[in-house]
Amino acid sequence: MLALGSPAASVRASTTCSALLRELEQIWKDIGESELEKDRMLLELEKECLEVYRRKVDEAANAKARLHQSVAAKEAELASLMAALGELNLRTPIQTDKRSASLKQQLASVTPLVEDMRIKKEERIKQFSDLKVQIEKINGEISGYNQLNNAAVSSLPTEEDDLSLRKLTEYQTHLHVLQKEKSERLNKVLEYVDEVHSLCGVLGLDFGKTVSDVHPSLDGTSIEQATNISNSTLEGLEQSIIKLKNERTFRIQKVKDIVGSLHELWNLMDSPKQERNKFARVSSILKLSETEIREPDILSLQIIEQASAEVERLTKLKASRMKELVMKRRSELEEICRMTHIAPDTSTSAEKSIALIDSGLVDPSELLANIEAQITKAKDEAMSRKEIMDRLDRWISSCEEENWLEDYSQDENRFSAGRGGHINLKRAERARVTVTKIPAIVDNLINKTLSWETERQMSFLYDGVRLVSILEDYKLTRQQKEEEKKRYRDQKKLQDLLLTEKESMYGSKPSPKRSNSFRKPNGFRPNGNGSMTPKPRRNSVGCSTPELLTPRSYTGRQNGYFKEMRRLSTAPLNFVALSKEETMSYASVCGSELGSPPHQG
Repeated sequence: MLALGSPAASVRASTTCSALLRELEQIWKDIGESELEKDRMLLELEKECLEVYRRKVDEAANAKARLHQSVAAKEAELASLMAALGELNLRTPIQTDKRSASLKQQLASVTPLVEDMRIKKEERIKQFSDLKVQIEKINGEISGYNQLNNAAVSSLPTEEDDLSLRKLTEYQTHLHVLQKEKSERLNKVLEYVDEVHSLCGVLGLDFGKTVSDVHPSLDGTSIEQATNISNSTLEGLEQSIIKLKNERTFRIQKVKDIVGSLHELWNLMDSPKQERNKFARVSSILKLSETEIREPDILSLQIIEQASAEVERLTKLKASRMKELVMKRRSELEEICRMTHIAPDTSTSAEKSIALIDSGLVDPSELLANIEAQITKAKDEAMSRKEIMDRLDRWISSCEEENWLEDYSQDENRFSAGRGGHINLKRAERARVTVTKIPAIVDNLINKTLSWETERQMSFLYDGVRLVSILEDYKLTRQQKEEEKKRYRDQKKLQDLLLTEKESMYGSKPSPKRSNSFRKPNGFRPNGNGSMTPKPRRNSVGCSTPELLTPRSYTGRQNGYFKEMRRLSTAPLNFVALSKEETMSYASVCGSELGSPPHQG
């Protein structure tokens, strides 16, 4: 197609118009038209041609304007899309070659770019929409309104003015924050639910009902409904946990009280082990802390009711056996006092207790509680006396060794080579060392006892007698015994001296044979291994050699102890039992010294 206004098109048009004009003039000539008519018709023809040109020009101008408008609209849309998508650095062909390109070329070049931008915008809008849906869904789950339908999703506003990657990144970041918060809330909800499950198991409560009261989605039976993570659910779970923990604390204390009563009643009633084992599971709570109690149904109402029923049963049984229990506990008190050498309280003696119970003047439970208090007091006093009692036992043991050593020293066969003799020799050596320590033991024991009495403002009694008095009397008696030993040694020396002088004056003569009882004084007899075992020494009124009294030797003679000590202290103290022949010999020697020697025949 030839371009408009080109020379070839002009020549062709002029040739065509000239030929048509000549043909028209020939027609007019043949018709016989006048020149005036010809001029009028040619003028009309020119006007018609001019109108056609003008119409074509107008159409062309309108087409150009429309092209300009289309290009401008496309460029404006492209600029808007680029601004919305944040791609302002994109350079289009229109910007690079706008002056040399025609309008149609410009429109043809910008249209694909606009289409690409539209597609990109739709994709970006979809991304934003997906992000907003997830954000709104998580916000709904957190707030508690997580029911979003399709209409609600479609009605979510979309900010098409800003679809840039920066804005998209902001939405993604916000979504990640919400997802993290959702995960933390979900973990917290699951942690709370696990704790509720554990507490309900321990307390024997319905877990499903407990969590369903907070929110139905927590039960786990609803598959379609997601776990609710709203603030109200978290607060509800926290309140449930606090309530369950308080209930657990209350039940633990209640069970401890019940188990304490059970143990007290079991001990009173001497319940068999099989009967106690029935409640061993409940009794184990006493050894555990609250957090360690995790056994299912251990604090259920059924278990507590069973234990309470057992307490009621034992309480009724105790009431019917109260007299027996009182006597039993009184016997225990007396046994404790006997073992610790404490005088028991006479206000609850067996005779008085039976009389009070039979008369109905005293509630047996109060009497039993009084005896229990006395037992506790006796045990406490026994603990405070333990150090002194240990030292007292050591003193008594030393005294027993001293008695054995005295018996052993009077045995004339102690140096014989019989079997077991070396054992007794070794024991004698140890006994001599022990005996040397007795004065220090007694002094130390007196000091300890006086300190104890000063601290507690009361006397230290041993089977009803003050221990300090016993120890002081022992020291006095021991001193008298030592003096008597010294006096005997002096008499022995004098006797030997007189015998020596008599033999030098009259000649020696055989001494009478000693009796077998003197050869084995105080009941020494060999045992199976050849060692010598002394018989217990007795302290009789007529004995001339009384032994030193220790607390064990006067137990059972409490009231007459000091009388006996005074009597013994005034009796003559001889520590070696002499035979009758020796006594007569000693008297004859003493008598011959005073008189004249006998005449020789």
